[in-house]
Amino acid sequence: MTEPNALDVVDLTAAYGRIEVLHGVTFSVPRGSVVALLGPNGAGKSTTLRCISGQLEPTAGHLHIGGHHLNGAAADRLARAGLCTIPEGRGIFPNLSVEENLRLFAFTTANSDQEIREITYTQFPRLQERRSQLAGRLSGGEQQMLAMARALATSPAILMLDELSMGLAPKIVENLYGIVADIARTGVSVLVVEQFARRALAVAQYGVVMAGGRVTAVGEPADIQDELSAAYLGGAA
Repeated sequence: MTEPNALDVVDLTAAYGRIEVLHGVTFSVPRGSVVALLGPNGAGKSTTLRCISGQLEPTAGHLHIGGHHLNGAAADRLARAGLCTIPEGRGIFPNLSVEENLRLFAFTTANSDQEIREITYTQFPRLQERRSQLAGRLSGGEQQMLAMARALATSPAILMLDELSMGLAPKIVENLYGIVADIARTGVSVLVVEQFARRALAVAQYGVVMAGGRVTAVGEPADIQDELSAAYLGGAA
């Protein structure tokens, strides 16, 4: 029997008030893969993530996680199904230290405080160096690492990242995407929303191109270049 995908989004439609912004969005995230959801500002990428994560109720379509139908599920039920989202802006506690942030994460998972620290500092040695520093005083890249550490502490099946590269230097982004690839190799499926396509496609097995609230192409990175260029109106992706 074929193992179900980590995530299937089928004919998803969504609206803000009377204005429809997603028009039949369909794509899948295979288990243990990195899928990049790409497109310019206003393409519908973040709205798609909001629908998947339970923050916005779609007007039509289907959502399956691990083969289970979860239409209209609340965010806590989606979390129990293994879905974890790192939003744009990272969502850390800036007035708490790195160690205190990690301690709070222990309340959301079966892992102990010590286990979370061990997992975090193995994956992100830089955070161990900064463990006593206030999270709000970390660099942007270090804050993103802390947000990723929080997500991994919950042992997710699917990790969704919204605009991982936002406001970060190219070298930092390259390092973070290397970590994303390492995470996928542990068996976690990753869906990353990204405006800067080349950065995400360097580690993604598949890309999904969106424009105007619609999916215009799905495929391996080499197979979606024409549609990707068209989505960015001929500009560099």
